[in-house]
Formats: sequence, C-alpha cells, structure tokens
Amino acid sequence: MDKQIQINGLSVLLLRAALSGIFIVAGVSHLLNPEGVTQRIQNAPYSSFASMFGDPHLLGILSGYVLLVFGITFLLGIFTCWSAIILFITLIPITITIQMGNGVLHGPLWKNIALFGGLLFFILNNPKSYSLYNK
Repeated sequence: MDKQIQINGLSVLLLRAALSGIFIVAGVSHLLNPEGVTQRIQNAPYSSFASMFGDPHLLGILSGYVLLVFGITFLLGIFTCWSAIILFITLIPITITIQMGNGVLHGPLWKNIALFGGLLFFILNNPKSYSLYNK
C-alpha cells in the first residue's frame, strides 16, 4: 500500500518533542542517580537478562548517556530516524529487564510499548518537518 497521507508538520514536531522528553529526563535521572538505577536493575524480575550485557552500574551510566544524547538529537531533529533507532534498541533491554516481570497489566510496560510505537513512526516515516538536519 503506497497511499500518500498528508500530515501537519507542526503535529510531527509536537509528537517528537513530547516523545523525546521522557528519554531526556530518564537520561538525566540515570546520570544523576546511577546507584538508584543499579538497585532497580538488581531488584528487577529479569535482572539476569541485564547481567548478560555487563555490570549493572556501568549499564545504568551508559544507558543514561545514550538516552540523554539521542533524546536531544531526536528532539532537535538531527538524524531523526537514526536517533529513533538507537533509542528503540536501547529501550528493548530496559523494557525486558525492568517492566516485563510485572505482568501485562503493569502500566509502565504499556508506556514503553507506546514509546516503541512513537519511535516506530519516526523510523518508518522519517518525517523531515521542523528538523535541523535530517537525511
């Protein structure tokens, strides 16, 4: 199906701004409170999954930088599609480790699923509306 759909550029900017906020705030939180992130990873139902990737403390700090940097580039519309892909990939182990063990009725799990949907919009469409640099 190759039907063209007209989308208001301002709505794309507002969606990108709203979506990027959670990644920026989470990144800052990870960097300001790495001990809290480490505790959360260690206490998570699927903490063994995170352990496959390395030390929880280091993972918290690295994910903080990724969430912050690519949340900002996503907000500004700099390599929007690539920023969305990196945020999407980063969100997968976070969702599995922290959210999956709490069941399907757990609100934060569905928040992450909604984030995946928003990121997929930018990955699949790569709208260039109100972007600083977007190829």
